[in-house]
Amino acid sequence: MAFLSSFKNTFLIWLLMLTACGNPVKKDKDSAALELPKTKKLQESPIVAGANDTESYLPYLTNKRVGVVANQTSIIFKIYNSESKDTGSYTHLVDSLLALGIDIKKVFAPEHGFRGMADAGEHVKDGTDTKTGLPIISLYGKNRKPSSAQLDSLEIVVFDIQDVGVRFYTYIATLQLVMEACAEKGIPLLVLDRPNPNGHYIDGPTMENKHMGFLGLTPVPLVYGMTIGEYAQMINNEGWLENGIKADLTVVPLRNYTHDSSYSIPVRPSPNLPNQVAINLYPSLGLFEGTNINAGRGTESQFQRYGAPFLDSTAYNFTYVPKPNFGSKNPKHLGEKCYGKDLSSWPRMNEVSLQWLIDAFTHSTDQKLFFNTTGFTRHAGTEKLQQQIEAGWSEKEIKSSWQKDLDKFRGIRSKYLLYP
Repeated sequence: MAFLSSFKNTFLIWLLMLTACGNPVKKDKDSAALELPKTKKLQESPIVAGANDTESYLPYLTNKRVGVVANQTSIIFKIYNSESKDTGSYTHLVDSLLALGIDIKKVFAPEHGFRGMADAGEHVKDGTDTKTGLPIISLYGKNRKPSSAQLDSLEIVVFDIQDVGVRFYTYIATLQLVMEACAEKGIPLLVLDRPNPNGHYIDGPTMENKHMGFLGLTPVPLVYGMTIGEYAQMINNEGWLENGIKADLTVVPLRNYTHDSSYSIPVRPSPNLPNQVAINLYPSLGLFEGTNINAGRGTESQFQRYGAPFLDSTAYNFTYVPKPNFGSKNPKHLGEKCYGKDLSSWPRMNEVSLQWLIDAFTHSTDQKLFFNTTGFTRHAGTEKLQQQIEAGWSEKEIKSSWQKDLDKFRGIRSKYLLYP
Protein backbone atom coordinates (compact mmCIF):
# COMPACT_ATOMS: atom_id res chain seq x y z
CA MET A 1 0.00 0.00 0.00
CA ALA A 2 2.88 2.35 0.78
CA PHE A 3 4.28 1.71 -2.70
CA LEU A 4 0.90 2.42 -4.35
CA SER A 5 0.55 5.65 -2.38
CA SER A 6 4.05 6.71 -3.40
CA PHE A 7 3.30 5.89 -7.06
CA LYS A 8 0.11 7.94 -7.03
CA ASN A 9 1.88 10.90 -5.45
CA THR A 10 4.71 10.73 -7.99
CA PHE A 11 2.23 10.43 -10.87
CA LEU A 12 0.22 13.40 -9.59
CA ILE A 13 3.35 15.53 -9.28
CA TRP A 14 4.30 14.59 -12.86
CA LEU A 15 0.88 15.55 -14.18
CA LEU A 16 0.71 18.82 -12.27
CA MET A 17 4.15 19.79 -13.58
CA LEU A 18 2.62 19.67 -17.06
CA THR A 19 -0.25 21.98 -16.18
CA ALA A 20 -0.91 25.39 -14.73
CA CYS A 21 -4.21 27.12 -15.17
CA GLY A 22 -6.63 29.42 -13.35
CA ASN A 23 -9.83 28.51 -11.58
CA PRO A 24 -12.98 27.63 -13.55
CA VAL A 25 -15.33 30.50 -14.35
CA LYS A 26 -19.00 29.92 -15.21
CA LYS A 27 -20.16 31.60 -18.43
CA ASP A 28 -23.82 30.91 -17.86
CA LYS A 29 -25.94 28.57 -15.80
CA ASP A 30 -26.19 25.96 -18.56
CA SER A 31 -22.69 25.99 -20.01
CA ALA A 32 -19.30 26.70 -18.56
CA ALA A 33 -15.74 26.99 -19.76
CA LEU A 34 -12.59 27.29 -17.73
CA GLU A 35 -11.02 30.70 -18.15
CA LEU A 36 -8.29 30.86 -20.77
CA PRO A 37 -4.98 32.16 -19.45
CA LYS A 38 -3.68 35.22 -21.28
CA THR A 39 -0.71 34.41 -23.49
CA LYS A 40 1.01 37.17 -25.45
CA LYS A 41 2.71 34.95 -28.02
CA LEU A 42 0.43 31.99 -28.61
CA GLN A 43 2.29 30.55 -31.56
CA GLU A 44 5.61 30.43 -29.71
CA SER A 45 4.26 28.03 -27.07
CA PRO A 46 3.20 24.42 -27.51
CA ILE A 47 -0.52 23.73 -27.59
CA VAL A 48 -1.80 22.26 -24.32
CA ALA A 49 -4.90 20.07 -24.56
CA GLY A 50 -7.71 20.22 -22.02
CA ALA A 51 -6.84 16.70 -20.85
CA ASN A 52 -3.42 17.96 -19.79
CA ASP A 53 -4.95 20.58 -17.48
CA THR A 54 -5.53 18.11 -14.68
CA GLU A 55 -5.18 20.76 -11.97
CA SER A 56 -8.33 22.46 -13.26
CA TYR A 57 -10.65 19.50 -13.69
CA LEU A 58 -9.63 16.96 -11.04
CA PRO A 59 -11.77 18.76 -8.41
CA TYR A 60 -14.83 18.01 -10.58
CA LEU A 61 -14.07 14.28 -10.44
CA THR A 62 -12.78 13.69 -6.93
CA ASN A 63 -15.08 11.51 -4.81
CA LYS A 64 -17.49 11.11 -7.76
CA ARG A 65 -18.62 8.05 -9.70
CA VAL A 66 -17.25 8.83 -13.15
CA GLY A 67 -18.05 7.69 -16.69
CA VAL A 68 -15.58 8.45 -19.49
CA VAL A 69 -16.28 8.72 -23.23
CA ALA A 70 -12.92 7.93 -24.78
CA ASN A 71 -10.88 6.18 -27.44
CA GLN A 72 -7.21 5.82 -28.39
CA THR A 73 -6.85 9.61 -28.79
CA SER A 74 -7.78 10.30 -25.14
CA ILE A 75 -4.25 10.88 -23.96
CA ILE A 76 -2.27 13.21 -21.73
CA PHE A 77 0.95 14.44 -23.34
CA LYS A 78 4.18 15.56 -21.79
CA ILE A 79 4.85 17.68 -24.89
CA TYR A 80 2.17 19.00 -27.27
CA ASN A 81 4.13 20.67 -30.02
CA SER A 82 3.15 20.59 -33.69
CA GLU A 83 6.65 21.76 -34.67
CA SER A 84 8.34 18.76 -33.07
CA LYS A 85 8.20 15.20 -34.35
CA ASP A 86 8.97 14.00 -30.83
CA THR A 87 5.74 14.40 -28.88
CA GLY A 88 7.30 13.01 -25.71
CA SER A 89 5.76 10.49 -23.37
CA TYR A 90 2.05 10.22 -22.74
CA THR A 91 -0.50 8.19 -20.83
CA HIS A 92 -4.08 7.33 -21.61
CA LEU A 93 -6.61 9.52 -19.82
CA VAL A 94 -8.35 6.53 -18.25
CA ASP A 95 -5.08 5.08 -16.94
CA SER A 96 -4.07 8.50 -15.63
CA LEU A 97 -7.32 9.12 -13.78
CA LEU A 98 -7.30 5.64 -12.25
CA ALA A 99 -3.75 6.18 -11.04
CA LEU A 100 -4.90 9.40 -9.39
CA GLY A 101 -7.62 7.56 -7.50
CA ILE A 102 -10.57 8.73 -9.62
CA ASP A 103 -13.45 6.27 -9.38
CA ILE A 104 -14.15 5.43 -13.04
CA LYS A 105 -17.13 3.08 -13.26
CA LYS A 106 -17.33 2.55 -17.03
CA VAL A 107 -16.03 3.71 -20.39
CA PHE A 108 -18.20 4.60 -23.40
CA ALA A 109 -16.56 4.02 -26.80
CA PRO A 110 -17.42 5.70 -30.15
CA GLU A 111 -17.12 4.37 -33.70
CA HIS A 112 -13.92 2.29 -34.12
CA GLY A 113 -14.03 1.26 -30.45
CA PHE A 114 -12.08 2.14 -27.32
CA ARG A 115 -8.71 1.16 -28.81
CA GLY A 116 -9.58 2.43 -32.32
CA MET A 117 -9.25 -0.89 -34.14
CA ALA A 118 -12.67 -1.33 -35.81
CA ASP A 119 -13.35 -0.50 -39.47
CA ALA A 120 -15.51 2.46 -40.43
CA GLY A 121 -19.15 1.50 -39.99
CA GLU A 122 -18.25 -1.78 -38.26
CA HIS A 123 -20.62 -2.78 -35.45
CA VAL A 124 -18.72 -2.58 -32.15
CA LYS A 125 -19.75 -4.79 -29.24
CA ASP A 126 -19.77 -4.05 -25.52
CA GLY A 127 -16.92 -5.64 -23.62
CA THR A 128 -14.27 -5.31 -20.94
CA ASP A 129 -10.98 -3.46 -21.23
CA THR A 130 -8.27 -6.07 -20.69
CA LYS A 131 -5.83 -3.56 -19.22
CA THR A 132 -8.06 -1.95 -16.59
CA GLY A 133 -10.93 -4.41 -16.24
CA LEU A 134 -13.41 -1.59 -16.80
CA PRO A 135 -16.67 -2.31 -18.64
CA ILE A 136 -16.72 -0.85 -22.15
CA ILE A 137 -20.09 0.28 -23.48
CA SER A 138 -20.17 0.70 -27.25
CA LEU A 139 -21.88 3.76 -28.67
CA TYR A 140 -21.58 2.25 -32.14
CA GLY A 141 -23.32 -1.04 -31.50
CA LYS A 142 -26.75 -1.77 -30.03
CA ASN A 143 -27.22 1.91 -29.22
CA ARG A 144 -25.53 5.15 -30.21
CA LYS A 145 -26.86 7.11 -27.26
CA PRO A 146 -26.18 6.04 -23.66
CA SER A 147 -29.33 4.61 -22.12
CA SER A 148 -30.74 5.84 -18.83
CA ALA A 149 -29.80 2.52 -17.23
CA GLN A 150 -26.20 2.81 -18.47
CA LEU A 151 -25.91 6.20 -16.74
CA ASP A 152 -27.63 5.13 -13.51
CA SER A 153 -24.51 4.70 -11.37
CA LEU A 154 -22.73 7.86 -12.59
CA GLU A 155 -22.42 11.30 -11.04
CA ILE A 156 -20.41 12.93 -13.85
CA VAL A 157 -19.31 12.05 -17.41
CA VAL A 158 -16.03 13.10 -19.04
CA PHE A 159 -15.83 13.40 -22.85
CA ASP A 160 -12.34 13.40 -24.37
CA ILE A 161 -12.05 12.43 -28.04
CA GLN A 162 -9.97 13.97 -30.82
CA ASP A 163 -12.16 15.38 -33.61
CA VAL A 164 -11.02 16.34 -37.13
CA GLY A 165 -13.57 19.07 -37.83
CA VAL A 166 -15.64 17.37 -40.55
CA ARG A 167 -19.40 17.00 -40.13
CA PHE A 168 -19.67 13.38 -41.25
CA TYR A 169 -16.86 12.28 -38.92
CA THR A 170 -19.07 10.63 -36.32
CA TYR A 171 -17.41 11.68 -33.06
CA ILE A 172 -19.40 14.93 -32.95
CA ALA A 173 -22.66 12.98 -33.34
CA THR A 174 -21.56 10.82 -30.41
CA LEU A 175 -20.85 14.00 -28.44
CA GLN A 176 -24.32 15.34 -29.16
CA LEU A 177 -26.08 12.13 -28.13
CA VAL A 178 -23.99 11.88 -24.95
CA MET A 179 -24.90 15.49 -24.13
CA GLU A 180 -28.55 14.69 -24.69
CA ALA A 181 -28.45 11.58 -22.49
CA CYS A 182 -26.65 13.44 -19.70
CA ALA A 183 -29.12 16.34 -19.91
CA GLU A 184 -32.09 13.97 -19.65
CA LYS A 185 -30.51 12.30 -16.62
CA GLY A 186 -29.34 15.51 -14.93
CA ILE A 187 -25.69 14.37 -14.99
CA PRO A 188 -22.96 17.02 -15.52
CA LEU A 189 -20.75 16.63 -18.60
CA LEU A 190 -17.10 17.70 -18.67
CA VAL A 191 -15.62 18.14 -22.17
CA LEU A 192 -11.83 18.18 -22.41
CA ASP A 193 -11.08 20.28 -25.47
CA ARG A 194 -8.62 19.32 -28.20
CA PRO A 195 -7.31 21.17 -31.28
CA ASN A 196 -9.16 20.94 -34.58
CA PRO A 197 -6.63 20.17 -37.36
CA ASN A 198 -9.16 21.56 -39.87
CA GLY A 199 -10.22 24.44 -37.64
CA HIS A 200 -8.71 27.14 -39.86
CA TYR A 201 -11.62 27.41 -42.31
CA ILE A 202 -15.37 26.96 -42.87
CA ASP A 203 -16.68 25.50 -46.13
CA GLY A 204 -18.93 22.97 -47.82
CA PRO A 205 -22.65 22.34 -48.15
CA THR A 206 -24.79 22.74 -45.04
CA MET A 207 -26.70 19.77 -43.65
CA GLU A 208 -30.40 20.00 -44.50
CA ASN A 209 -32.93 19.03 -41.83
CA LYS A 210 -34.53 16.26 -43.89
CA HIS A 211 -31.21 14.44 -44.33
CA MET A 212 -30.01 14.60 -40.72
CA GLY A 213 -28.68 11.40 -39.21
CA PHE A 214 -25.53 10.07 -37.60
CA LEU A 215 -23.41 11.69 -40.36
CA GLY A 216 -24.86 15.05 -39.40
CA LEU A 217 -27.26 15.84 -36.56
CA THR A 218 -27.10 19.64 -36.83
CA PRO A 219 -27.47 22.27 -39.60
CA VAL A 220 -23.76 22.96 -39.98
CA PRO A 221 -21.44 23.06 -43.01
CA LEU A 222 -19.25 20.13 -43.99
CA VAL A 223 -16.27 21.92 -42.38
CA TYR A 224 -17.32 24.04 -39.40
CA GLY A 225 -14.07 25.47 -38.03
CA MET A 226 -14.65 24.81 -34.32
CA THR A 227 -13.00 22.73 -31.63
CA ILE A 228 -15.09 20.00 -30.05
CA GLY A 229 -15.50 22.16 -26.94
CA GLU A 230 -16.79 25.12 -28.95
CA TYR A 231 -19.08 22.79 -30.88
CA ALA A 232 -20.50 21.40 -27.63
CA GLN A 233 -21.37 24.90 -26.42
CA MET A 234 -23.07 25.65 -29.74
CA ILE A 235 -25.17 22.46 -29.57
CA ASN A 236 -26.17 23.27 -26.01
CA ASN A 237 -27.17 26.87 -26.51
CA GLU A 238 -28.72 26.69 -29.98
CA GLY A 239 -31.40 24.30 -28.72
CA TRP A 240 -30.18 21.42 -30.87
CA LEU A 241 -30.66 18.76 -28.20
CA GLU A 242 -33.95 16.85 -28.15
CA ASN A 243 -36.85 19.05 -27.00
CA GLY A 244 -34.48 21.97 -26.50
CA ILE A 245 -33.05 20.59 -23.25
CA LYS A 246 -29.61 21.74 -22.08
CA ALA A 247 -26.73 19.81 -20.60
CA ASP A 248 -24.89 20.90 -17.46
CA LEU A 249 -21.79 21.45 -19.57
CA THR A 250 -18.26 22.48 -18.62
CA VAL A 251 -15.48 22.80 -21.21
CA VAL A 252 -11.83 22.57 -20.18
CA PRO A 253 -10.17 24.74 -22.86
CA LEU A 254 -6.92 24.54 -24.76
CA ARG A 255 -4.00 26.81 -24.09
CA ASN A 256 -1.81 28.48 -26.73
CA TYR A 257 -4.25 27.58 -29.52
CA THR A 258 -5.77 29.70 -32.26
CA HIS A 259 -7.92 28.61 -35.18
CA ASP A 260 -4.98 29.29 -37.46
CA SER A 261 -2.69 26.98 -35.49
CA SER A 262 -1.08 24.26 -37.57
CA TYR A 263 -1.58 21.06 -35.63
CA SER A 264 -0.66 17.45 -36.39
CA ILE A 265 -2.44 14.71 -34.46
CA PRO A 266 0.19 12.33 -33.07
CA VAL A 267 -2.22 9.38 -32.70
CA ARG A 268 -4.49 8.18 -35.52
CA PRO A 269 -7.97 9.51 -34.74
CA SER A 270 -9.36 6.52 -36.67
CA PRO A 271 -7.80 3.64 -38.64
CA ASN A 272 -7.99 5.31 -42.04
CA LEU A 273 -6.59 8.73 -41.13
CA PRO A 274 -2.89 7.89 -40.76
CA ASN A 275 -1.33 11.36 -41.00
CA GLN A 276 -1.92 15.09 -41.34
CA VAL A 277 -2.14 14.99 -45.15
CA ALA A 278 -5.01 12.49 -44.96
CA ILE A 279 -6.77 14.52 -42.25
CA ASN A 280 -6.44 17.72 -44.26
CA LEU A 281 -7.71 16.09 -47.48
CA TYR A 282 -10.50 14.23 -45.67
CA PRO A 283 -13.19 16.94 -46.06
CA SER A 284 -12.74 16.77 -49.85
CA LEU A 285 -11.94 13.10 -50.44
CA GLY A 286 -14.39 11.97 -47.76
CA LEU A 287 -17.19 12.78 -50.19
CA PHE A 288 -16.02 9.76 -52.21
CA GLU A 289 -17.42 7.61 -49.38
CA GLY A 290 -20.84 8.18 -50.95
CA THR A 291 -19.66 7.01 -54.36
CA ASN A 292 -18.21 3.82 -55.84
CA ILE A 293 -14.75 5.40 -55.95
CA ASN A 294 -12.08 4.03 -53.61
CA ALA A 295 -10.45 6.84 -51.56
CA GLY A 296 -7.31 4.93 -50.66
CA ARG A 297 -8.83 2.43 -48.25
CA GLY A 298 -6.94 -0.84 -48.47
CA THR A 299 -3.63 1.00 -48.98
CA GLU A 300 -1.25 2.85 -46.67
CA SER A 301 -2.31 6.18 -48.23
CA GLN A 302 -5.91 6.38 -47.11
CA PHE A 303 -7.61 9.64 -48.15
CA GLN A 304 -4.49 10.64 -50.06
CA ARG A 305 -5.49 9.02 -53.36
CA TYR A 306 -8.58 7.96 -55.24
CA GLY A 307 -9.39 5.56 -58.02
CA ALA A 308 -11.63 2.87 -59.48
CA PRO A 309 -11.48 0.22 -62.21
CA PHE A 310 -14.14 2.11 -64.21
CA LEU A 311 -12.21 5.38 -64.44
CA ASP A 312 -10.78 6.03 -67.92
CA SER A 313 -7.31 4.46 -67.95
CA THR A 314 -6.14 6.91 -70.64
CA ALA A 315 -6.79 9.88 -68.31
CA TYR A 316 -4.64 8.65 -65.41
CA ASN A 317 -1.06 7.42 -65.13
CA PHE A 318 -1.41 6.39 -61.46
CA THR A 319 -2.76 2.98 -60.46
CA TYR A 320 -3.05 0.92 -57.28
CA VAL A 321 -4.71 -2.26 -56.01
CA PRO A 322 -6.64 -2.12 -52.68
CA LYS A 323 -5.87 -4.99 -50.30
CA PRO A 324 -7.13 -5.85 -46.79
CA ASN A 325 -5.14 -4.03 -44.10
CA PHE A 326 -5.35 -2.51 -40.63
CA GLY A 327 -7.76 0.19 -41.80
CA SER A 328 -10.07 -1.83 -44.04
CA LYS A 329 -10.84 -5.54 -44.07
CA ASN A 330 -12.91 -5.27 -47.24
CA PRO A 331 -12.15 -2.03 -49.13
CA LYS A 332 -13.97 -0.99 -52.30
CA HIS A 333 -12.59 -2.74 -55.41
CA LEU A 334 -10.64 -5.24 -53.36
CA GLY A 335 -7.91 -6.83 -55.49
CA GLU A 336 -8.82 -4.77 -58.58
CA LYS A 337 -6.56 -2.38 -60.45
CA CYS A 338 -7.77 1.17 -59.82
CA TYR A 339 -6.97 4.13 -62.07
CA GLY A 340 -6.82 7.52 -60.36
CA LYS A 341 -4.64 10.16 -58.69
CA ASP A 342 -2.05 10.24 -55.94
CA LEU A 343 -2.40 13.33 -53.69
CA SER A 344 0.01 12.34 -50.92
CA SER A 345 2.19 15.42 -51.54
CA TRP A 346 -0.70 17.89 -51.77
CA PRO A 347 -0.13 21.14 -49.81
CA ARG A 348 -2.30 22.15 -46.85
CA MET A 349 -5.89 22.85 -47.86
CA ASN A 350 -7.86 25.94 -46.79
CA GLU A 351 -11.13 24.96 -48.45
CA VAL A 352 -13.23 22.00 -49.53
CA SER A 353 -12.19 21.08 -53.04
CA LEU A 354 -14.61 19.53 -55.53
CA GLN A 355 -12.03 19.26 -58.31
CA TRP A 356 -11.33 15.56 -57.70
CA LEU A 357 -14.97 14.58 -57.35
CA ILE A 358 -15.84 16.36 -60.61
CA ASP A 359 -12.71 14.98 -62.29
CA ALA A 360 -13.57 11.38 -61.36
CA PHE A 361 -17.19 11.75 -62.43
CA THR A 362 -16.13 13.28 -65.75
CA HIS A 363 -13.69 10.44 -66.43
CA SER A 364 -16.00 7.58 -65.45
CA THR A 365 -16.47 5.18 -68.32
CA ASP A 366 -19.98 4.53 -66.97
CA GLN A 367 -21.34 7.45 -64.92
CA LYS A 368 -24.27 5.33 -63.74
CA LEU A 369 -21.75 3.42 -61.61
CA PHE A 370 -20.45 6.55 -59.91
CA PHE A 371 -22.89 7.63 -57.19
CA ASN A 372 -24.31 5.61 -54.35
CA THR A 373 -27.10 8.17 -54.14
CA THR A 374 -28.37 7.54 -50.60
CA GLY A 375 -24.86 7.36 -49.17
CA PHE A 376 -23.70 10.44 -51.05
CA THR A 377 -26.65 12.52 -49.86
CA ARG A 378 -25.99 11.47 -46.26
CA HIS A 379 -22.38 12.63 -46.59
CA ALA A 380 -23.09 15.83 -48.50
CA GLY A 381 -26.13 16.68 -46.37
CA THR A 382 -28.09 17.64 -49.46
CA GLU A 383 -29.35 16.12 -52.72
CA LYS A 384 -28.26 19.24 -54.58
CA LEU A 385 -24.56 18.45 -54.81
CA GLN A 386 -25.07 15.24 -56.79
CA GLN A 387 -27.62 16.96 -59.00
CA GLN A 388 -25.23 19.85 -59.66
CA ILE A 389 -22.34 17.54 -60.57
CA GLU A 390 -24.54 15.44 -62.87
CA ALA A 391 -25.80 18.64 -64.52
CA GLY A 392 -22.24 19.72 -65.31
CA TRP A 393 -21.96 22.66 -62.90
CA SER A 394 -18.43 23.99 -62.37
CA GLU A 395 -16.79 23.96 -58.96
CA LYS A 396 -17.10 27.75 -58.79
CA GLU A 397 -20.83 27.63 -59.51
CA ILE A 398 -21.44 24.92 -56.93
CA LYS A 399 -19.44 26.68 -54.22
CA SER A 400 -21.30 29.91 -54.93
CA SER A 401 -24.54 28.14 -54.04
CA TRP A 402 -23.20 27.43 -50.53
CA GLN A 403 -22.43 31.01 -49.55
CA LYS A 404 -25.76 32.11 -48.09
CA ASP A 405 -25.84 29.17 -45.68
CA LEU A 406 -22.16 29.62 -44.83
CA ASP A 407 -22.71 33.28 -43.94
CA LYS A 408 -25.64 32.34 -41.70
CA PHE A 409 -23.54 29.72 -39.93
CA ARG A 410 -20.64 32.13 -39.38
CA GLY A 411 -23.01 34.31 -37.39
CA ILE A 412 -24.05 31.38 -35.19
CA ARG A 413 -20.49 30.08 -34.79
CA SER A 414 -19.11 33.45 -33.69
CA LYS A 415 -21.11 33.30 -30.45
CA TYR A 416 -19.32 30.18 -29.21
CA LEU A 417 -15.68 30.66 -30.11
CA LEU A 418 -13.25 30.22 -27.22
CA TYR A 419 -10.13 31.00 -29.27
CA PRO A 420 -9.06 33.73 -31.71
